[in-house]
Amino acid sequence: MKRSVTDIIKKLDSGDAVVMTASEVSELVDNGENPRIRDVDVVTTATRGIMSGTYAVLSFPLNTSLCFRRASKVFLNGVPAHVGPCPNESLGVLDMMVFGTAHSAKEHNYGAGHLFREMVEGKDIEVSVVTDEDVSFKDKIKLKDMPYAKLYATRHAFKNYAAFANCSDKPVDTIFHNIRFNPGMKDATLSGCGEINPLQNDPEMETIGIGTRMLMNGAEGFVIGSGTRSSPEKPNLTGVADMHDMDPALMGGFRTSAGPECIASWAIAIPITCQSVLDAVLKTDSEIPMVVNDVDKRVMIGSSTYADAWKGTDRAIRFHPGACLECDICKPVRDCPMEAIYRRDGKIILDRHLCFNCGFCSTVCPGGVFIAELGTLHFKKDDIRYDVPIVLRQSDRKRAEELAEELKKMVLQGKFRINEMVGKIYP
Repeated sequence: MKRSVTDIIKKLDSGDAVVMTASEVSELVDNGENPRIRDVDVVTTATRGIMSGTYAVLSFPLNTSLCFRRASKVFLNGVPAHVGPCPNESLGVLDMMVFGTAHSAKEHNYGAGHLFREMVEGKDIEVSVVTDEDVSFKDKIKLKDMPYAKLYATRHAFKNYAAFANCSDKPVDTIFHNIRFNPGMKDATLSGCGEINPLQNDPEMETIGIGTRMLMNGAEGFVIGSGTRSSPEKPNLTGVADMHDMDPALMGGFRTSAGPECIASWAIAIPITCQSVLDAVLKTDSEIPMVVNDVDKRVMIGSSTYADAWKGTDRAIRFHPGACLECDICKPVRDCPMEAIYRRDGKIILDRHLCFNCGFCSTVCPGGVFIAELGTLHFKKDDIRYDVPIVLRQSDRKRAEELAEELKKMVLQGKFRINEMVGKIYP
């Protein structure tokens, strides 16, 4: 049985379509059911994690009486921007790009991911300009006063990513851990949302293509094509969406031992057009491989599945402030990659709005203030079995599942329109 996207759109318009989240489909499979094409028309998928391949294109007027021809340097909250590619400083307008991996020149743990979130939150952003004549001045601006502010993805939503362990005999600074990665394969970190990831549910990109409508950080946008380092075996996507419409809770900065990184979220509604698409949707975490890499040499050392990370584990952190031992140095406060844990009036606070559910706090708190089952990687290396506890998750499955549920509601209410792709990414 094969259906067109147009056929499914007609069912949506008539109110007869069955829309499910990827999690709901996986639950049916785990319960022994075998959904068929006639049982489901659209499946909503999502992922949230660190996505380095991000940049913003901004254009806004300058509030200054100073006339100058070019800006040689521009910083937003200390984060360097790249002026151009169409300079309009003589017209009183700044055009620029800000890379998601850029780090503040003023604050060690502040980067473009933090900047993008604060822009969407509506906060004042400090603009520091150095002209081509070496004259400096500062201004402040809010996102609402920027006529053009769009976020672009150059490498987002990998079908699946990897888990990491440190096989060396020395600690390693890396973007794959919020602290120095311990040696000797004592612990592991991971990325990827497994069975609910968009490209895991359409790996052949039979319905996801150039021009496919999606949500990036909650804002409606479009897939542009394949991303950098993308391949048919390990695809990822490029895309664009307007920052004015984004949800700050779905983005942000994440502190790592190699500097701050950028968080992004995607959601895509997948029409079930044929059996091959449905077959991919029916794969659960237990069937989805998760490569285990040595973080030091960046080579594969084994293979696990996403069930090790997401089957029977906690999506969110359980918080018990009454168990606090009031340690002289609170490791959760010191090491939280989102700075979502802090003390106020002598009490320990967890900012749920900011929390990424990475789980690291649960592995370092001696009093049990923060509790979460994060799972254990099970894999073989050189014919030796390893069971390595997961101590950090760089993907937020909880919010990804919530985003897929929100997209489902939007599709059913007609607030999000499924569309035909303009062209295939891989012919």
